[in-house]
This record gives sequence, C-alpha cells and structure tokens, in this order.
Amino acid sequence: MSSTPHSLRHALLLTVLANLAVPQPSFSASSPIAPGAKLEQLATDFSFTEGPAADRDGNVYFTDQPNDRIVRWDAARNTVSDWLKPAGRSNGTYFDRAGNLITCADDLNELWSIAPDKKITVLVKGFGDKLLNGPNDLWIRPDGGLYFTDPLYKRPYWKRDPAMQQSGQHVYFLGSDRKDLRQVATDLTQPNGIIGTPDGKMLYVADIGAKKTYSYNIQPDGTLTGKRLFCELGSDGMTLDSEGNVYLTGDGVIVFDSAGQKIEHIKVPGGWTANVTFGGKDRDLLFITASKSVFGLKMRVRGAQ
Repeated sequence: MSSTPHSLRHALLLTVLANLAVPQPSFSASSPIAPGAKLEQLATDFSFTEGPAADRDGNVYFTDQPNDRIVRWDAARNTVSDWLKPAGRSNGTYFDRAGNLITCADDLNELWSIAPDKKITVLVKGFGDKLLNGPNDLWIRPDGGLYFTDPLYKRPYWKRDPAMQQSGQHVYFLGSDRKDLRQVATDLTQPNGIIGTPDGKMLYVADIGAKKTYSYNIQPDGTLTGKRLFCELGSDGMTLDSEGNVYLTGDGVIVFDSAGQKIEHIKVPGGWTANVTFGGKDRDLLFITASKSVFGLKMRVRGAQ
C-alpha cells in the first residue's frame, strides 16, 4: 500500500486530470440554423448565379451573369422568373430605401440604379477619368452612402482593354448625393464580398485574394478607420444576421460570430457558392446562390438588414 497521505494523493490526481483535460471548442455551440431544417434546392439550370438581394416583401432578386439577366424568386409562390434581360451583366446587387435595385453592372464597369419600373440610371461610369476594373459587390449604409468593391476579373464579353484600369483593386465610397466618389481602402489584394452593420458603424470587407476578411470603423464622411483582421478566410459574397453573425461563401457557407469565431459550416452542393442573403416574408430564409442553382435554408435567426 502507498504511504502517500490520502489528501496528497487526491491533490496529485486533480493536477494530472487538469493537465490531461481536452480544450473546449472555441466556437459557439448555438447554430443559427433552425432545428431540423434541411437545405432545399429552389431552382436550377442557370449558368452562374450571383448577387442576391431581398425586396421589402422578401422576394429575392439574383443575377445569372453569363446569361445577362436578373431573376426574381417569388417568396409567396416559391417560383422564379426573369425580371430584367439584358441586365448590364450585373453581378452584386442591393436594394436602397426607395426600392431601387442598385447593381454592379460589369458589362461596361458601371454602377446602376434600376427603378421598380425598370428604368436604369447610371450612377458611376468610372473614377479619375478611367474605367473601373469591374464593380463586384456593394452595401448601402442607413444614410444612403454606398460602398462597393472593384476587383479585376477579366471577362470574355468586355470590348475594352482587359488590363487593370485603376491603380489597384480597391474599395470605393459613393456619397448619398451620388456625386462624391472616393477610394477608401487601397491596400487590399483583391476585395470582393462586402457588408455592413445595420447601425452603419462597421464594415466587413473580404479580401478573397489574400484569403482574409477585415472589419473597419465607418466614419460619417465615408472614410474607414481601425482596420482589423476579422478571420483568416476570404469570401465571394457576404451577409449578416440579427445576432451579428457574419456569413462568408466559397466552400458552401461558413458562419462566424461577431468575434470572428467559426460557429457553422453549411455544405452546399454544386461547386462554388458565390453569394448569400436573407429572404422570405419573415427574413428567416437563407437564400444561397451556388453555381447553376439557388438554395434555401430555414434559419433560427433573421437577416440583419
């Protein structure tokens, strides 16, 4: 029998157990997906789906860029139909408060405003007397100021010089007067996805070329300060939910909490997942554009916007 006192043996045992303890996962155990929900294919037979944005009624408009069209998903009927064709080779889209669909019209590297009656107004034609590289994704803050990314992806339908038009691949801010256009982030490799918080105070930008996503403080004049690494993952499109979780895309949909910790990975069939938003009447359907198809997933949370 050991001569070690019982109290000492007990203390030693606790020390050994503490050293052997397995660290708990750093991400939240609370999934944003509704219990029992399954991914549903809403429509297919597209060429490449992108740029989803929900209107006031929860209907989602998305682009099929190779076929130069904007498609509307009817939330009440769960059906899809062409809404605008041709559509300027639109990519990313976002609704403003007046109900206009703002689009990154990649055909001529412009930014468009498409009214409900489908009247088109060109908001941006270029910067500094030069064409843009190719507006890709955008977000509108509460006061109407607009941020968009301008990476370079050479398109077969361009009639222009396919080389880089600007000094680099940057993030731009267009004031609510639609006159003041400036570069606000010029140190990124290839900015792509972009989304901001509903209070207009924080902006997330995915640098897909560097495989990182950053967050910034938004200033009233549109400038960005306090650049911080949010996570070590880039993204194509992005969205936010009502709990502040950030949704990135590429290999399905990867969800991070507001602290940058991964909490969910939604696997999506069909190859590349390009973009994501919240739609449906109650804004609790995660609408996913993934190559030739679009998918829906019932969520426990709602969209932030």
